[in-house]
Amino acid sequence: MHIPENYLSPQTCGVMAAAMIPVWGVCIRKVKTELPKEKIALMGVGAAFSFISMMFNIPIPGGTTGHAVGGTLIAALLGPYAACLSVSVALLLQALIFGDGGVLAFGANCFNMAFVLPFVGYAVYSLLRKWIRRGSGDLIGAGVGAYLGINAAALCAAIEFGIQPMLFRDAAGNALYCPYGLNLSVPAMMIGHLTVFGLAEVVFTVAVLAFVKKTSPDMITGAVSRGSEVFGNMDSKTAGMEAGITGNGTAGMEAASAAGKKADAASGRKSGRAVSFLLGALILATPLGLLAEGTAWGEWGVDEIAATGAGYTPAGMLNGFSLKALVPDYSFAGLPEWFGYILSAVIGAAVLIIVFRLIGDVKKPQRQQVQA
Repeated sequence: MHIPENYLSPQTCGVMAAAMIPVWGVCIRKVKTELPKEKIALMGVGAAFSFISMMFNIPIPGGTTGHAVGGTLIAALLGPYAACLSVSVALLLQALIFGDGGVLAFGANCFNMAFVLPFVGYAVYSLLRKWIRRGSGDLIGAGVGAYLGINAAALCAAIEFGIQPMLFRDAAGNALYCPYGLNLSVPAMMIGHLTVFGLAEVVFTVAVLAFVKKTSPDMITGAVSRGSEVFGNMDSKTAGMEAGITGNGTAGMEAASAAGKKADAASGRKSGRAVSFLLGALILATPLGLLAEGTAWGEWGVDEIAATGAGYTPAGMLNGFSLKALVPDYSFAGLPEWFGYILSAVIGAAVLIIVFRLIGDVKKPQRQQVQA
């Protein structure tokens, strides 16, 4: 679903980037005011999950491939505003370092995968959670939300592709950019996402969310908190509060605070180990994405597009913007392909986690009001 360089006109790219600016602004403001400081670092973990999920290419008949994105997963864990920023930073890293997705098309890719996907997915997830109040409601909501979210994103990308030959042609009537109209782009994009790629998004979202709920429930903001695991983590904090209530003045409150901090630290260490284990396992498994033969629809190179049925290479693609990636296609010269892929996953995940940890370090703690 990554739109490459020069598939969209500069005008389209400008409009999509302009549309994302207020979205990013709102998301930054919401995260600053609503997400606790200690959760900012978890946005990097969420971005790492998204980055790695997009490396697992899945083939379908016809020679095309696709992948999960993980936007609804991050939204379920940290909220849609945090998800938008996490996926946006992951997409920026992919475009600049690995050449996956165009730099000019960054706004369009973020609109589809960082805005439409997590917000649609989270809306469905929230609605189904309210309707299904049993323990499985969260997972059902996340699965359905993930499926609808990634298909909404795919439809947006298909429309962006399909309007190019309608709006931008040369004097001979040939398309300047993506040569395939809506009659081809919509079915080509949607068939794969309504079937295999949508299912991959569901499986990835539900599996990781279930793992986090079981091993690291404190990672979930706004708590998928109707489970006993959350109340279990509260036991030692409750004991501390009781000490504060029954104790004598300041000493009692200090005991409460110490007990709460001790419980948080122990829970955080356990959560960190579990999530790190899962992230590491996924990184080691990324070479499975190399087994998929073919190229995702709409992501062909300039030297390939004429042979895909267009019969010519659009002039805007031949003479368009180009930026050489540092690690093109997640590969390193002189290294085995599988090892380069794992190394790319390690670099991507590490950079994302470090970036958000640094952001969290400079964020001021939220003030808590003490009631008399």
